[in-house]
Amino acid sequence: MFTRWGDLVYRLRWAVIGIVCAALLALGGYGLGLEHHLSSSGWDDPTSESAQAARTADAAFGRDHNSDVIVLYTAPDGKTIDDPQFRDKIVDSLSRLPKEHPSEIAKVNGAYWQTETGPGVPLTFGSKDKKYTFASIAIVGDNDTEMVRNYRKVKDVFYIPGVDVQVTGLQAVSGTLNDTMAADQKRMEMLAIPAVAVLLFFIFGGLVAAGLPLVVGGLTVIGANGIIMFLTKFTEVNSFVSGVVSMIGLGLAIDYGLFIVSRFREELAEGYDTRAAVRRSVMTAGRTVVFSATMIIASLGGMLLFPQGFLKSVAYGTIATVSLAALTAITILPAMLGVLGKRVDMLGLKRFRKTKTAEEVENGLWGRTTQWVMKHPLKIAVPICIGLLLLIIPVKNLAFGGINERYLPPDNKTRVALEEFYDVFPLRKTDPVQLVMVSDDSAAVGKVWKQASEAPGLTGKFEVPSRSTSDPDVYRTSATLEDSENADPTIEYLRSMDVPDNVQLYVGGQPTIQKDSIDALLDRMPLMIALVIFVTTLLMFLTFGSLVLPIKAALMSALGLGSTLGILTWIFVDGHGASLLNFTPQPIMSPVLVLIIAVIYGLSTDYEVFLLSRMVEARTQGASTTEAVRAGTAHTGRIITAAALILLVVVGAFAFSDLVMMQYIAYGLIAALFIDATILRMLLVPATMKLLGDDCWWAPAWMKRIQQKIGLGEPILDDERPGGGEVVDLVKTTPITDPVTMQMPAVSEGKQPRTPRRPRTIEEIEAEAPTQSIDSVPPPAPRPATPGAHSAPPAPPRPVAPGSHDPTRPRASSLSGLPDQNAGRPVQPTPAEPPRPRAVPFTEPPRVRESADPMDDATRPLESGATSRARSTAPDSPPHGSTAYDPAAGAGHRTYAEANHQTASAASGSTHHRASPEPSQHTVPDNGASETPADNRTSIENWMAELRSARRRVADSDEGRHHSGDGRSVSVNELLRRRDED
Repeated sequence: MFTRWGDLVYRLRWAVIGIVCAALLALGGYGLGLEHHLSSSGWDDPTSESAQAARTADAAFGRDHNSDVIVLYTAPDGKTIDDPQFRDKIVDSLSRLPKEHPSEIAKVNGAYWQTETGPGVPLTFGSKDKKYTFASIAIVGDNDTEMVRNYRKVKDVFYIPGVDVQVTGLQAVSGTLNDTMAADQKRMEMLAIPAVAVLLFFIFGGLVAAGLPLVVGGLTVIGANGIIMFLTKFTEVNSFVSGVVSMIGLGLAIDYGLFIVSRFREELAEGYDTRAAVRRSVMTAGRTVVFSATMIIASLGGMLLFPQGFLKSVAYGTIATVSLAALTAITILPAMLGVLGKRVDMLGLKRFRKTKTAEEVENGLWGRTTQWVMKHPLKIAVPICIGLLLLIIPVKNLAFGGINERYLPPDNKTRVALEEFYDVFPLRKTDPVQLVMVSDDSAAVGKVWKQASEAPGLTGKFEVPSRSTSDPDVYRTSATLEDSENADPTIEYLRSMDVPDNVQLYVGGQPTIQKDSIDALLDRMPLMIALVIFVTTLLMFLTFGSLVLPIKAALMSALGLGSTLGILTWIFVDGHGASLLNFTPQPIMSPVLVLIIAVIYGLSTDYEVFLLSRMVEARTQGASTTEAVRAGTAHTGRIITAAALILLVVVGAFAFSDLVMMQYIAYGLIAALFIDATILRMLLVPATMKLLGDDCWWAPAWMKRIQQKIGLGEPILDDERPGGGEVVDLVKTTPITDPVTMQMPAVSEGKQPRTPRRPRTIEEIEAEAPTQSIDSVPPPAPRPATPGAHSAPPAPPRPVAPGSHDPTRPRASSLSGLPDQNAGRPVQPTPAEPPRPRAVPFTEPPRVRESADPMDDATRPLESGATSRARSTAPDSPPHGSTAYDPAAGAGHRTYAEANHQTASAASGSTHHRASPEPSQHTVPDNGASETPADNRTSIENWMAELRSARRRVADSDEGRHHSGDGRSVSVNELLRRRDED
């Protein structure tokens, strides 16, 4: 699928750029003015009793506007609020407000003095010392979104020149929250985006390459605003959503762009042309981006289980944004790369622009670090686990809270005004507990009212119940709590009262709404965690074909998430650093905590997918577990670190927010990214996988069959290097005396990438050519003399030079031999040179049973296309006097570095070999058999083709080796050369 998609995007690259850009810009235009359509609601559980109480009261009494705006007036020094000059200024302002702003201000609910739209109640609106007074003003609107929008239009009209005026209230607090979020987004645009651009320049070393992820990120954020605007037409969207969507959308889009651009440049460095590089980038990095986005969407989708509108709107917004980020990363970005080609490195510095090949990367810093970690897995894993568990300890102090003015900075003027209002008028708090009673028996309502006034935690008794004029059966009363943060005893008492059967009682008010919201979150949290873990585990299994890897990833993510929550609790609940960060220690707001858990778990899984995808890719190419872990970590270490650093910069812009809720997310993500991208992925994951060994890739056979049928496994990439030639089978084109071990594509010398190669050791060279023991083979019979020729005494054996073997003649530790096709043929020695000892005939060992090999299908190296062709043309039965050769028993095991250069057309899975019984002794070829040179060449070609693709079998020390008279091993090439000379 991704192969066809990469080809399609490349072929239609100009159309893709035009269509996608136009669509995203159109969405951005549709989203203009989004801040005026956001609300501060959605924190409550609409299915709770408190929400039902609010709906019943609003239907019977209308929406309560008494706390919309509270304007606090302070008399000048030496005067009181009864001063005529002071009074006239305030009364004149209050009388003009509804007249001048009828669309935004409904009326003045009440004040110390009578106004044209409101009564004067001195005992209620004046302080005892005659120093302070306040007015209650109603804002036009029937829902939070409309009221917040109207308040923001008139937020500056309440101030009076020459009078000390402070503005606060529910809509004032909500409006300040919206303004703070808007300021945070501007800060991100002014600080984060330029900083990310600088980082990308140093990462890629060029302006063009650095600009591509920024283009993807910018288009994603622009399009996301349009999607959020669309959501506001169907549901109330909290103002908090805009900042979260911008932060996550921009960070992920840039990260996705970084992964794809890096893979594209890597493919170019390996020698592929632009078309192949685009296709291979989409097949690998693009595929990983799609699955990564799917994992994050699954994690964010867990928020849809909760009833709060805030969490639902955040879930819808973030899911749409992540989907948009992945879509732009696999559409417009590959299209732009197809247009640019090798010009992607333009406008840069060569010092930073150099792209390393796969071999250089694997032997670089990350590769060496991973190798060191895997040499000491326990020494690395144990201290890290202990340290992370210690960070989890503060979670025991975790407390949940609701939305209030204390989420604003301590010096915010709206918060300061509300706190001063509470100090001066403690009985007029804006968060009382309410009772809504429905009954046609007023006497029964009176009994409930008297019983409710005995509840603990109240500053006084409940007010006399008021009766609705539109619905006479509905009554409402309220009382002020001594401590709004400790309202549970009061609420539990009210809900446990013995109420008459003809009275329906609802306990409401802001403290009750907050309690019900927290209870709903705690009730559904286990289900969310279980569902998210199940879905992500299933997706990771379908992606990688292993059941152990998803479980390991879930445990790693849980460890990182617990550490992050411990850090947040230590900072924001325990209060460490409160003065430095300018916030008030308080319980973490429960909906925001759920959001943090979902986002952090999603990002943790995201990096896990990128890391494991390269490991599995190496594994499918025949690497061992250790080699796969080293290669995967080496290839992704730098990119994951760079991606985490970019996301840290984007998130860091919100760390300076005046809103504590945004600081929660910002510092939570900063801690999570640091722990996840460095400690977990680069240290703990390699150590753990080294300890697990080949068990990392385990899954039940029936699950693997399902995964293979669905077809989500790691793709096997063909070698598509340019040169215009087909893959050449060197067995067919190379002289028989040359060592042949692998296929290579025909590449013209001018187009070959000039990259340094790591010098190969003698041991690696020796492991690539077959040898076989000849100690026990009897000496050949003397050759009969040819008539007419003078017999000569036999020459002594050819001396063998002492010393080590020739490194250009590699040998393997366990490989089969070749049958001597010339055995039994009379050969006449020439008079000029005495005959040399003839090459001793040897036979191929029998096939070994497949069950003897502990490696399963998933760990079996891949066969090249030429190998398959050679095997298909091999004779079904071995020559007379020899046994069939099993490549699984005798071939040298290819290293991952060799697999990187092997050409594809490789078939995934394993090749099953038919077992044959093992003879008790070597069979000597029939001396009477004769073969033509063509037949001789064909059998050798087939044998070497099978030899080249087979894997290593651990053999005894002397099994499968040729030995000369002095005990030195002799390669098969030397034997063949001697036979030809004879």
